[in-house]
Amino acid sequence: MSGIDGKVVAITGASSGIGEEIALLLAERGARLVLGARREDRLADLVTRIGKAGGTAVHVRTDVTRAQDLRALVALARDRFGGLDVLVGNAGLGMVSPLDDLRVDEWTAMVDVNVKGVLHGIAAALPVFREQRSGHFVTTASTAAFTVVPAMAVYAGTKVAVRAICEGLRQEAGPEVRVTTVFPGFVHTGFAAASSNDEVRARLTAMRDEIAIPPDAIARAVAFALEQPDGVDVNEIVVRPTAQS
Repeated sequence: MSGIDGKVVAITGASSGIGEEIALLLAERGARLVLGARREDRLADLVTRIGKAGGTAVHVRTDVTRAQDLRALVALARDRFGGLDVLVGNAGLGMVSPLDDLRVDEWTAMVDVNVKGVLHGIAAALPVFREQRSGHFVTTASTAAFTVVPAMAVYAGTKVAVRAICEGLRQEAGPEVRVTTVFPGFVHTGFAAASSNDEVRARLTAMRDEIAIPPDAIARAVAFALEQPDGVDVNEIVVRPTAQS
């Protein structure tokens, strides 16, 4: 029996990459999952796979830029499972490019998903956690919160903001709500393909193929935080390739 067994865990950005691996690992360890993402067909397939493996999961289409979608995700957890123990805020965008490209729409999209999406999750789950007198926020950020490099100024800015918001939440949370922020380094996901700048996309793809770690490494970090006994709050976890500077 792990500290995860029986917990009700909602996950945003669950349809692929890190979110999918978190869902698979937590289901294997006995969590009851409520999965959200924009690609509902992929969510449905993931729920089917989890069910065939003996796990428990439901899903709802979730766009984290819409506060009402986060409220619906939390409501589904309460309706199906009677409460919510953990909200994993994993949805994110990484459409990185040099500032000179002036891709203002992409900047706005990253702020909307990476920052406002986290805030929408907090707004949906915090009242429930207060009412229950227990709960755990786990948020996926990035090592870009610590190191800014060319072409990642806006993306890094959103992750710096996420770190600040989560630290503020931790300080305000009190003894009954836990707050964990996970900072992945280069992970083998579709991150590189999201860049609309050909040169940046090629460089990131080459780096991914050379040094990236698998997304299940991040899932194990999330599981570690969830498994801790009451009263132990793992606040920040950095997981990166050994080859990453």
